Amino acid sequence: MSSEAAVSLSLRARLLRASAVILPLVIILAGVALLKAFHGSLENAEASQARLHVYLLLGAVEVDGNQLKLPSTVLEPGFSRDGSGVYGFIHNADGSLLWRSRSSQSIDPDVVQRLPSSLLQPGQALFSHLPQQGLYLFQYPVIWEADGTDIRFLVSVLRSDSHVVSEMKAFSLQLLGWLSGVGLVALLAQYFIMRWGLRPLDQLAADLQRIEVGTTDHLDGRYPEEVQGVTQSLNRLIESERRQRERYRNTLADLAHSLKTPLAVIRGAGDDCADQHSYRRLVEEQTQRMQQIVQYQLSRAVKSEGRVLAQAVAVAPLLERLVRVMEKVYAAQPAEVSLSLQPDAGFAGDERDLMELLGNLLDNAFKYGNGQVAVEAGLEAGQLVISISDNGAGVAPAQRQVILQRGARLDSQTPGQGIGLAVALDIVSSYDGALEVSSSTLGGACFRVELPGGPVSQDA
Repeated sequence: MSSEAAVSLSLRARLLRASAVILPLVIILAGVALLKAFHGSLENAEASQARLHVYLLLGAVEVDGNQLKLPSTVLEPGFSRDGSGVYGFIHNADGSLLWRSRSSQSIDPDVVQRLPSSLLQPGQALFSHLPQQGLYLFQYPVIWEADGTDIRFLVSVLRSDSHVVSEMKAFSLQLLGWLSGVGLVALLAQYFIMRWGLRPLDQLAADLQRIEVGTTDHLDGRYPEEVQGVTQSLNRLIESERRQRERYRNTLADLAHSLKTPLAVIRGAGDDCADQHSYRRLVEEQTQRMQQIVQYQLSRAVKSEGRVLAQAVAVAPLLERLVRVMEKVYAAQPAEVSLSLQPDAGFAGDERDLMELLGNLLDNAFKYGNGQVAVEAGLEAGQLVISISDNGAGVAPAQRQVILQRGARLDSQTPGQGIGLAVALDIVSSYDGALEVSSSTLGGACFRVELPGGPVSQDA
């Protein structure tokens, strides 16, 4: 149940949930980065102040012979005031304490003992934080040349970190307030942006509902480019279904109308009191005719109406299979068949429609040909083009439109009902294709079909 509920969430709810999770994470990361940057700037300021205090101490130091003359007072008043947060120390090379400021009396003796460092070289400076003691330490080793003798000593300045802590606390509270406000504003903005961005989908749903209740029969709203493909496909699907319903209604009407004549003939023969043998033959003929009418009308009713979303069907193997079937059907009058088929040519529609169409055309070629049939199939400018030719008597230009009409036949000696080409034309029309009749290079008729096509994988 939980998985089904999760799947049923709207796009707006999904996006809002994602924003409610991701946006705070982004704001938290941004806040951490800002805090680190601000803390770094405060520590840099502390290091600069400590360096300045070192220079003040060095300015107060004097050399008398080979001895350092240490200052009693320094220009920085913080060194002379207890609890000022600024403390100074000077150690000689062996780590002995030479001088300390008056303000340093409250410093823990253990801290003072750990101050000397032999790792620093002259010119190097050390700035570090002593969080346990709440102090920043800046050390600077010095070599003083006097009368050809080098005097080494280490100047250390300690500064309280209370200023940095208080500044960070104030900045953190202020930053928290600002980022919280920014997060709320961003979420609200995200909500309104999503409402505005998803409004076309709401409009699409409303338009589909109007189609469902019958107010309109297609999607005619203005939609974004990202939705245009979906709406166009839906319109084609709706139009296809509408045509299919009309086809059912028309087929039923045609079927009822077509059956009137055979039924009237049978009823009339019964009224005329014909002999039993003649009446039986007439009934058989009319029954066969009615069966043919029913089969034709059913084939029209169930024939697809341009499956625009169908996967491309490989044409070459289907044609080869149909040719083999025709060769068996017309084994009494064998024909020489030449095939020129593009291997990757495909039909963008229902395979059953293609089989019905090509079956009718091949049947005519074998039936009315004189021993030669040529079949060509390939793609031209994205369209599937199939040509089926024979070396029969051909079709006169004046008769080429007539034979495409239902029931029209030029050869009454050959068995048939004259509906094969009409069915073929219906199938071609349902895909907005074209069916042309012309003279073939073999001397007979050539039927050229254009249908929606596309390349198919030869491995399929």
